Amino acid sequence: MTVPTTTLPTGAKLPLLGLGTWLSKPDEVKNAVREALDAGYRYIDTAFIYKNESEIGDVLQEYICSGKIKREELFITTKLFCSHNRPEEVEAEMRDSLGRLKLDYVDLYLIHGPVPFEHDMSAQLPDVRVEDTWRGMEGVFEKGLAKAIGVSNFSIEQVERIQKVAKVPIHNIQVECHIYFPQFDLHDVCKKHNISFTAYAPLGSPGRLQQTAGKWELSPSPLEDDTVKSIAEKHGKTPAQVLIRHLIQRGLSVIPKSVNEKRIKENFDVLDFELNEEEISKLNSAKHCQRLFVGDLFKGHYEDPYKLERKQ
Repeated sequence: MTVPTTTLPTGAKLPLLGLGTWLSKPDEVKNAVREALDAGYRYIDTAFIYKNESEIGDVLQEYICSGKIKREELFITTKLFCSHNRPEEVEAEMRDSLGRLKLDYVDLYLIHGPVPFEHDMSAQLPDVRVEDTWRGMEGVFEKGLAKAIGVSNFSIEQVERIQKVAKVPIHNIQVECHIYFPQFDLHDVCKKHNISFTAYAPLGSPGRLQQTAGKWELSPSPLEDDTVKSIAEKHGKTPAQVLIRHLIQRGLSVIPKSVNEKRIKENFDVLDFELNEEEISKLNSAKHCQRLFVGDLFKGHYEDPYKLERKQ
């Protein structure tokens, strides 16, 4: 079945379902991407810091050169890491990623995080602001190295600041989003500015440990949520499929990560059913709310996107 899309401000079509590759090891990611492409995925998300761009590039070249897939059928996202947020360094980093991916352009290039660091990540840089980094991003867009540009792990306030000064507006934001951290306020801001929205960790990052009252414990999992399990049973689907379908019906692009053949196929098998309004309302009303990716490395910087949350 055809994956639904949303239209970027550029006119390009962003698939609402793709393959995430964070923590996908180089020796695993090749098979994962092959399985995904064979299953029907056309959207692959990676980043410099994932250290798997080269392996993904090998598979993309293999499929394009063999004629299995045309380049224009693919949507490839990668990201500028915080170690190179200086505006004058963006283009070189973009070109290095293109070399590893064996592509002439990416469909979407994101600032991976708003806080700038020294190249070796030994210290934060106090004087670089998100507006500065965005100037560099506009440069790679204007040169056609990235067909669209955006941000990741940014706050509402940072999005608004960029939009006020941007020659090229933000095309996409990628953030943690699931029923236990639904990001409704941020999504409303994105709709106001015509910014497309990509959800990472859509299943709630199962098995992730969080520190609560000085103790490390497993975070509550959306996959174990009673409402999710009840809806899944009704539709003959898995809890994971219900969580993915829910975000798609919110109009979000979803990038569940897996290197397991069965789960890659299962995560894609969400296009043959729909949740009704009552089910969506129940999922939107989940009582538990918790950010899992708290960005400790951002602490103490002016551009810490979660500084207001940390004060609560």
